[in-house]
Amino acid sequence: MNMIEPAQFITEALRGTLRSNVAMSHHTSWRAGGYAERVYQPADLADLIIFLRTLPAGEPVVAIGLGSNLLVRDGGLRGTVLLLHAALTEMRIEADGSVYAQAGVSGAKLARFAAKHNLNGAEFFAGIPGTLGGMLAMNAGCYGSETWNVVKNAQTLMRSGKLLERAPDHYEISYRHVVLRKQVKYFEHDDASLSDLLPVHHEEFFVGAKLHLLTGDGEIARREIKSLLSKRIASQPLNLPNAGSVFRNPPNDYAARLIEQCELKGLQIGGARVSEKHANFIVNVGGATAEDIENLINKVQTSVQQKTGVCLHPEVRIIGEYANTHE
Repeated sequence: MNMIEPAQFITEALRGTLRSNVAMSHHTSWRAGGYAERVYQPADLADLIIFLRTLPAGEPVVAIGLGSNLLVRDGGLRGTVLLLHAALTEMRIEADGSVYAQAGVSGAKLARFAAKHNLNGAEFFAGIPGTLGGMLAMNAGCYGSETWNVVKNAQTLMRSGKLLERAPDHYEISYRHVVLRKQVKYFEHDDASLSDLLPVHHEEFFVGAKLHLLTGDGEIARREIKSLLSKRIASQPLNLPNAGSVFRNPPNDYAARLIEQCELKGLQIGGARVSEKHANFIVNVGGATAEDIENLINKVQTSVQQKTGVCLHPEVRIIGEYANTHE
């Protein structure tokens, strides 16, 4: 089956769940943030395609997975949020031996699936607290490996509901950075106006990918997954709500080292605190607002730049409206 075709294109009524005025604190790992006007939980990829085609052209749309790299401001989100983590969860071994996984598959499940089929190279996904869609959008990685190192091609969905297949060379890919290249045409589309350089999540978003992994020993892979998870438990504050690493590592250095050097561990604004366990984590110690978290991000960024001359760039995505502008 061609990857860009849904398993079965369904033309019946929508089968997902649409809700209004939904607290995004329930759908982000920081457990903070405002309300979304609408949230749609699709039944599967075919249902998602149909739903997108029902929306007005100007409707703002945001797709999220586990919300593990996301801060939604307290004023909330206009438009519709798509929840993909419980919907786009299909995984299979393709005829060419590659692994097809949809965007809602978590890193841990993807790593275990590969190990079960005696494939190596996906172990690092177990150390990333998110879903494949987000990993593709930011080239997430850990322990020396990055998502796009194993991507054979990606499956994206346009805002219009059109499925596309993308090759890695369609993107500018670097450390925590994935942007559609200039002059790249959409497959099956000749409109040159659509070939401008765009952030991947504006005109289209990732719904799946084929991953090229190596045939190997599943038991070795399982041991590596266990080791990576142990390292993560030992080094990260997993007992408190957090969004993973807050800042990108600067060239030839580590954000955590710089933050610790500036004696910012334990710095707190409202319910948000720089973790004492890992300086590049901000934790919600209780009742943190999105404003608390964003203010703490800005405070750390300013302090590190003043004391070291290094500008730390957040890798978390901050979206939505400030509370004082939300009606």
